Amino acid sequence: MDICILGLKGGIGKTTTAIHLAAYMQQFGDTLLIDADKNASALRWADRGNLPFKVCNVEGSVKHIRKAKHIVADTKARPEREDIKAVAKEYDLLIMPSPPRVLDLDALLKTRDILVEYGTNYKALLTITPPPRKRPGGSEKIPSSKEQEARELLEAEEIPVFVSTIYQYTAIEKSPLAGVTVDQYEDSYSDVAWECYQNLGREIYDGKK
Repeated sequence: MDICILGLKGGIGKTTTAIHLAAYMQQFGDTLLIDADKNASALRWADRGNLPFKVCNVEGSVKHIRKAKHIVADTKARPEREDIKAVAKEYDLLIMPSPPRVLDLDALLKTRDILVEYGTNYKALLTITPPPRKRPGGSEKIPSSKEQEARELLEAEEIPVFVSTIYQYTAIEKSPLAGVTVDQYEDSYSDVAWECYQNLGREIYDGKK
């Protein structure tokens, strides 16, 4: 399965999502991450450490694509309409990450408006989201008001959205500096942060390996 991570603005967790999805898929076969962003964030991440999968730019992907069982593409932060049209035709699934902030969700809606023209398979993913908290005196954790409001908006707009949420943990923010995925970063929240991406991977890939 070939997946593209797409967004009309930066700072939405696009590269982080691409890196961790590729790490999840590497467990089931050779995975290639194509870094199409001019900032080369994924390539710099790989250069700092030892990621368990291959990362290359668009030009260098030609010789690696045939060997890969799974492909994840990280697009540039502000793609033109023609760029979106191209990936809409080439990939099995387009993932639109977005923090639960008004401006980010507005950009997601604009991305959706373009994608519907091409009849492609797309799905929203909430990222950089406050983790669930326990109510005073309660034992069950509940989603933050930001997450609940964002999901209500996406539902009202009839945008398909993953059940999984990528929560805001320091380990996720710092793992790129170490050149590793969050499960390899030494932090007390590394395991729960990695679980976010495992849940996402299972939603996408179970039964498609």
